[in-house]
Parts: sequence; C-alpha cells; structure tokens
Amino acid sequence: MRKMTNRQRLLAVLHGQELDRVPFVQYEDCAAPNGEIWSVFGRNAMGRLRWVEAHALAAPHCSFVSEDFARDGLKGCRTVLMTPKGALVEEKLFEPTYGAASVKKHFVSEKRDWEIFLSYLRDVVVIPEPEKILAAERELGDDGLPHVSVLRTPYQHLWIMWVALEDLVAALADWPDLTATVIAELTRIEREVFAAAVKAPIPYIVVPDNIPAPPLGERYFRQYCVPLYDEMAAMLAGRGIPVFVHMDGDLKPLWRAIGESRVEGLDSLSPPPDNDTSAGDAVLMWPRMKVFLNFPSSVHVGDGETISRTAREILAQAGHSGRLSIQISENVPPGVWRKSFPPIIRAIEEFGKP
Repeated sequence: MRKMTNRQRLLAVLHGQELDRVPFVQYEDCAAPNGEIWSVFGRNAMGRLRWVEAHALAAPHCSFVSEDFARDGLKGCRTVLMTPKGALVEEKLFEPTYGAASVKKHFVSEKRDWEIFLSYLRDVVVIPEPEKILAAERELGDDGLPHVSVLRTPYQHLWIMWVALEDLVAALADWPDLTATVIAELTRIEREVFAAAVKAPIPYIVVPDNIPAPPLGERYFRQYCVPLYDEMAAMLAGRGIPVFVHMDGDLKPLWRAIGESRVEGLDSLSPPPDNDTSAGDAVLMWPRMKVFLNFPSSVHVGDGETISRTAREILAQAGHSGRLSIQISENVPPGVWRKSFPPIIRAIEEFGKP
C-alpha cells in the first residue's frame, strides 16, 4: 500500500478505512514545535491536531479585565469579570516549566457570586464562525486535522473553569434552584455552540470535558454529561462525523455509562501506568470506539527499552483494529521527545499495517 499522509491516516481511522500504519500525532506544538520535530524525523513521522472552535462567545454588557502579579516567586494573573450585577474575581499562579495554571481564588464561591455569574451567562451570545475551520484546514494541509471543540458540559465546565469542586457540590445541595438555573443557562449556551459546530465543515467534534471518574462519579456523569453527548451525536446522525470526548483520567467507574452513550471517540485516553483504562480495554469493550490515545506522559522519562515496550504493548492491545491513533496530548517534560519519540516511531513502523 502507498504511504499515506498524516491527514489521510486520521481520516481513515475516523471512517473505518484501510491505512498504512497507526497514526502518530500531537496537539500542535505540544511536546515541541512540529517544525522542530520534522527537522529530526521527517514530516511524515508525526502529524498534528489543532484545537479550533466554530464559534465565538460574546457578552455585550460584561467585560473581563486582567492584570499580572507575582506571589511567592511565581507569576500570577488576576482576572475581574464585570457584570451589571457586580464583579467576580479569579486569581491564578503559573508554574514555571509548563506555564500550567493553578487557581488560588475561584470566580464563584458564595451565593451572591452564583447570582452574578448567572447574570453573565444570560448575557452570553454565541456567534457562529465556520470560517475558522476552513482556515485551519487550509493551514494544516496534509499534516493533520482541526480538532474541533465545543464547550465542556455544565458540571465539568463549572468545577474546571469557575468554582472549586467542594464549593460546587455544596452549592448543588444548599441552593438547588439557583444552581439548576445556572446549569440550564450553561446548557442553553452549549446547545447554541453545538448548532454552530454542526453547520461547519468538521471531520469530528470534541467535547473537551477532561473526564476523570473520581470527582464526577457515574451519577453526575449520566445526569450532566451523557445527555449532551447523545444530543450532539443525534444532531450529527447519518453524516459520518463522530463525537469524541476528552477523557484523560481514571475511567473504570464510568465504563458502563460510556458504553451506553453515543460517544464514538475517546480523545487523550491516558492508559496505564498513568491511568486505569488501556487501549485493549477500550477496543474490546466499545467496538465502535475510535481511540485517540495519549502516550503515557510518565513513560517519556523512562529508558529506551521501557518506552519501546510500552509502545509495543499499546499497539498489541489495540491490535490491527484500525481504530487507534497514538498522540501526544498531555504535558511532556521539555526536550525528552528527542529520546522518547524514536522508539515510539520505530514501534509503530514495525507494527505495520492495521
């Protein structure tokens, strides 16, 4: 079979078509700039996925104002959300290696904050921007695909973006009517984002939920996440456009619910030794599932044999199913790609045609 481009490989996985080898891709410039990687291994060795949205959000009567600060030797950012009902403040500190943010003060904690936040959500309008997908397609060319994203589902959106998890759980119990109204407004926004996405020229859609089972649990997963996944899938029915969900944590307690949903793709599935769901688990349990698997981040710092063995195990577990893509989609220690990528690429080449 002729050698395929990285774009062609990814499309073949999505559509159950023949491909020349398992794709190896990264979120664009995740481990290092793609151009730097290509200068070492060649352009065909690694593709790229670019996060892009088919919408923009606007809140005409609200505004965000940010200022930098420093604390304990770390850079920080203080963001104030101004609304007609009042202001909300968030403070973040950034660790120096990856620039990853740690929230030290969340926007929402007290009941009054929830009321202010609701006023902001009611002001939000969704603006379709399909041209962003077309531009990404042109710029990516044969190297990869636009990783088209909607918003997180409400529960995930709240505790990741706006409120500490413990405060969210308390608010659901203490102010059920208020939090239900907030969740309904978030759902309204999400549905409008869905509507913008499904009208755009998309290869697949990603719900960036960052699913880990422990802080979510099966009950809330079924209540707040699955119905919207299924709704999105219904909107795309018959078009050959799968719904992916970014699930990068421990998933065992959610296995049954995932299987009963209409999700057809796992993005950034993080297998052992980092988390609890392997490529073999995913392929065997969910026969329709496309598996975009993150090569376990912890293994990058191992020796060459450990990296090679892990790559071979992942490939063997998924077998020649044609449903696996190995990707780099979580943080990798700086510079280690020069050591870890060669055995991964070699294992993929030796595994051969799915």
